[in-house]
Amino acid sequence: MDSSKAGPVKELPVGLDEDTEEEYASQSKLLQEFTSISTIDKAWVFKSERGLGSQAMFSISQPNLLANKKRKYMLSSSISKGSNNKVSFQWSPFPVEMTGVSTTVPSPSGSKLLVIRNSENESSTQLEIWSSSQLEKQFQIPQSTHGLVYADGWFEGISWNSDESLIAYVAEEPSPCKPSYDCRGYKKGATKDKECTSWKGQGDWEEEWGECYAGKRQPALFVINIDSGKVHAVKGVEKSLSVGQVVWAPSVEGIDQYLVFVGWSANPRKLGIKYCYNRPCALYAVKVPLYKSEAAESDLKSLEELTVVNLTQSISSAFFPRFSLDGNFLVFLSAKASVDSGAHLATDSLHRIDWPTDGKLSSSTKIIDVIPVVNSAGDGQFPGLYCSSFLSKPWLSDGCTMVLSSCWHSCQVILSVNVLSGEVLRISPADSGSSWNVLTLDEDNAIAVCSSPVDVPQIKYGCLMGKANNRTGWHWLNVSSPIFKCSEKVMSLLSNHQFGILQIPVEDVSDCLTKGAAKSFEAIFVSSKVNDAPDPLIVVLHGGPHDISLSSFSKSLAFLSSIGFSLLIVNYRGSRGFGEEALQSLPGKVGSQDVNDVLTAIDHVVEKGLVNPSKITAVGISHGGFLTTHLIGQAPEKFVAAAALNPVCNLSSMVGITDIPDWCYVTAYGTNGKTIFTEAPTAEHLTHFYSKSPISHISKVKAPTLFLLGAQDLRVPVSNGLQYARALEERGVETKVILFPNEIHAIKMPQFDFESFLNIGVWFKKHCK
Repeated sequence: MDSSKAGPVKELPVGLDEDTEEEYASQSKLLQEFTSISTIDKAWVFKSERGLGSQAMFSISQPNLLANKKRKYMLSSSISKGSNNKVSFQWSPFPVEMTGVSTTVPSPSGSKLLVIRNSENESSTQLEIWSSSQLEKQFQIPQSTHGLVYADGWFEGISWNSDESLIAYVAEEPSPCKPSYDCRGYKKGATKDKECTSWKGQGDWEEEWGECYAGKRQPALFVINIDSGKVHAVKGVEKSLSVGQVVWAPSVEGIDQYLVFVGWSANPRKLGIKYCYNRPCALYAVKVPLYKSEAAESDLKSLEELTVVNLTQSISSAFFPRFSLDGNFLVFLSAKASVDSGAHLATDSLHRIDWPTDGKLSSSTKIIDVIPVVNSAGDGQFPGLYCSSFLSKPWLSDGCTMVLSSCWHSCQVILSVNVLSGEVLRISPADSGSSWNVLTLDEDNAIAVCSSPVDVPQIKYGCLMGKANNRTGWHWLNVSSPIFKCSEKVMSLLSNHQFGILQIPVEDVSDCLTKGAAKSFEAIFVSSKVNDAPDPLIVVLHGGPHDISLSSFSKSLAFLSSIGFSLLIVNYRGSRGFGEEALQSLPGKVGSQDVNDVLTAIDHVVEKGLVNPSKITAVGISHGGFLTTHLIGQAPEKFVAAAALNPVCNLSSMVGITDIPDWCYVTAYGTNGKTIFTEAPTAEHLTHFYSKSPISHISKVKAPTLFLLGAQDLRVPVSNGLQYARALEERGVETKVILFPNEIHAIKMPQFDFESFLNIGVWFKKHCK
């Protein structure tokens, strides 16, 4: 053959052959169709200017794969209500993209909208005030005043006062002065600015709050007067406190107004706080001047003398403060069960403080329990409170009933809570197994989203039948919406699948188990309606371990089920939503109780003939990766392949470099680990950590394993997964590692999330042939 006439040799990406490349191309097209489905992040409802009906505004996000960011946009709708409980949404013809917007917060009346734009290059932050028709004002806040405004959902706190003249918010403190050097050495004095003839030194190292907060400075309180544009730092807050979730207290004529905020102490040190509710925190109140005029500015010496009152000294955790409509009481959520036990997430409790009408606050203010921690509920009974957020305006018109979303076993549900009587009612339907999330309230009605593993989200409108204080139930209506539009192919694939929530009996019930820990746990099973023979199985394992997999729509899991897999999504004991006793049964027993629960769930569906026992795979992130790598070591014959995202593989090496070393102690030793935690683990500690870790079983692993790792992960540093992967390669086990250079623990950046699940799909297809 004349080589000079041969065509160019096709070059394939590293690690791919032609068949694998075809699989990537095919699956990629389908994954893209799932990925493009939008998500509602927030929603607000405002009364119509004419008093007829109301206006809704939805903040929506959609992955922008090319930019590796989320594309954010707003979509509005007019809501009209007719007779016979009919409701109609008239949507605006097109959404409006919110380029460069970090967050938006409407004013109490809905007549103004605050838009915050944090600069990516950390130059200045821009605050904009919009009316219904135009931009009214904009303010450039220089770095010398403060850094970026916190908009992360945890430290984030942005609150308008009642007359809409002031906005309180949380932002990074200004950069501290650093030492300066030039060609002759150290320069006397400090500087914040760069100079061409010198350089700025590093100064003392400042501890951060770990994962997601690398490079972020201390959160602090600020107030802006939107008439003058003047920004004031709120004084009097101890330097050791990081603040967040600020709200204005009700205004009382003749009395200076209070700001109420959450404070987290840095003593004895800052530990990772993202996803970690076991960090002690309290509600504080500080009286602030109203900054009404420039003349009053000259009389602000009281600023330096402001006293901060700790409102919740008698409880170890208090956050998400919300004032009642009449301002007579303040409610808040507490994670005291988490703080007191050391578990990073546990069962929440709800509390109330009666707000003094004379404005005289005391640190001995009585805290009233509204919903206590539920240890173990009876069948069908309320299992306890598990909230990830509160609405900014959660109140029905009676002024004492909150509406919120919470986990109830494997479902998310909507609850109404009377904060005076403590009555808790489940107001979302209980018969479908779907999950519900409340978005906002429209007077005594609710706008929510309902979805399931096989149903894309749908907007629902809930009508309270009867008055709020004499209700007879809720009626839920379907709302036609363009938000969750997806292709006919996606809808067809989903329609061929079904799901159910399985009750899995605990296999070994011993006398030492509490009542709650001996109860059945749950698994969500997704399968095909049309295939005669069982599909290969993917066992899906959530992280935490004190998290939960909900019966809601997941784009990535729906993709995996659509390429020919059944899913077994296991909520092993230790998951949230099942009562405190079941949750607290896991610390100290990781690597055994949770592993056995997963194996029991697999045996359950195998015995029922629902899956092909020769084609079982497992996937999980974080503690889910810990379980995945444990399973392939402890039950090597069960699994044909595995995928682990930022897995915990070796606690003994992780404890010295993670942002949550205390978690290593609690998860390995139980609640006693909180007491023995030290920054200098003993040889006995390290031996115990190793015995609890997947790496202790690595010699038995046979399953080909895919690793997806974030190089900037502070929670489970990348060395943990790499060590385990190298050890597998050393033993001749097929291994594939994909490292995302700019990703952290959750792997949520659009490109990396896409590439992760595409590789998982191809990997499992390859090994389940």
